[in-house]
Amino acid sequence: MIPIIKFVVRNSNYVSWSSSSVTANGAKVLWPSTLTVSFCTNNNDSEKKPSVKKTSKAMKAYLERARKHEEFIKKENLEYQIGKRHLANMMGEDPEFFTQEDVNKAIEYLFPSGLFEPKARPFMKPPEEVYPPQKAAEFDEAGRPYHFLFYTGKANFYKLLYEVVENINNLNKYEDRMIRKHLTPDPTQAMSMIGSQWLPQDVLEHRLVEPLHESQYAAFKLAFDRLVSHPYSYRVRDFIEEYRKPLVNQVALQQIPEPQYDENGRPYVTTTNCLRKRSWAEVTVRGAGSGKISINGQGLDYFAEIQSREQILFPLIMTKQLKNVDVEAKVIGGGPSGQAGAIRWGIAFCLRSFVDKEMIEQMRLAGLLTRDYRKPERKKPGQAGKRKKFTWKKR
Repeated sequence: MIPIIKFVVRNSNYVSWSSSSVTANGAKVLWPSTLTVSFCTNNNDSEKKPSVKKTSKAMKAYLERARKHEEFIKKENLEYQIGKRHLANMMGEDPEFFTQEDVNKAIEYLFPSGLFEPKARPFMKPPEEVYPPQKAAEFDEAGRPYHFLFYTGKANFYKLLYEVVENINNLNKYEDRMIRKHLTPDPTQAMSMIGSQWLPQDVLEHRLVEPLHESQYAAFKLAFDRLVSHPYSYRVRDFIEEYRKPLVNQVALQQIPEPQYDENGRPYVTTTNCLRKRSWAEVTVRGAGSGKISINGQGLDYFAEIQSREQILFPLIMTKQLKNVDVEAKVIGGGPSGQAGAIRWGIAFCLRSFVDKEMIEQMRLAGLLTRDYRKPERKKPGQAGKRKKFTWKKR
């Protein structure tokens, strides 16, 4: 009878032998081919203790800064709420329905200031709007960065440049498809940068939550200029306009321009950069006229819809200047509604030089002197339109 030898192996899962025999008690025992040797491991010894993840020093420092910032914001927010309630009681209003607009009016009433610089005037705003935001954690507890551009030092800035290059490549692919189809870009949809500029460096830094050097800001403008120069740049209009700022001079809004005189002695005022949706217009109002209206060389019948014509006539009828002035307008881009809105704002802006201050105040209250910055909402991916959804079918 061949004995079965049981080997107990600790901290190992296999044993290798170089000989086909083993000696037991001085006797040599041969290993037959059918002999099975079982190896047992001690499970108690092989159990591994769970590894404890250590928090990196950078993460500890960030958590400490975040904790102090949250405590500071919480304290400032509490003081802001208390101050707003006191201000509402001083004005005789309900504190529960006292909005930020009411706060601004109350500050202007209680603390009048003739200072021209807005930063020198007293104000009261929530602490989230006063103090700059802090970046969120960019790495996990083990110190591994979340962002793939973390080690560049300015991840948000270089990600923005990456998106610009990605849009340019997509537009190039689209242009190649159009060329193969023998199609050319629509010139009426070309983007116009008139009346707006790129975001200033300080505004861009606040949006990216990163300080930028002058060379990096120049690279930002150069990249976007290249994107705008693409013949199909209107396909990414929404992305470009996120980093554009309309040129609206607040001082010019308060100062009424003096009329100029042509060779016939007629006074006239010209307003450029009249914007509405995707339309741009240039409007000239001439005094001592007969009510003639010219839009791109045509009459008021340039607009087929009655609503658009009423938009043009509204400021003239309100100021009672319909038969006293002539209007000349040049408009491009957009549709009838946007073009009519741009011309209406330009006419109202020019009419300030032909009416008295009381009428100007009435125009302001009627909303004729307020620029409408609303833009068309973009289509959402995975949806049928801007808000419309695809029909859901269970089967």
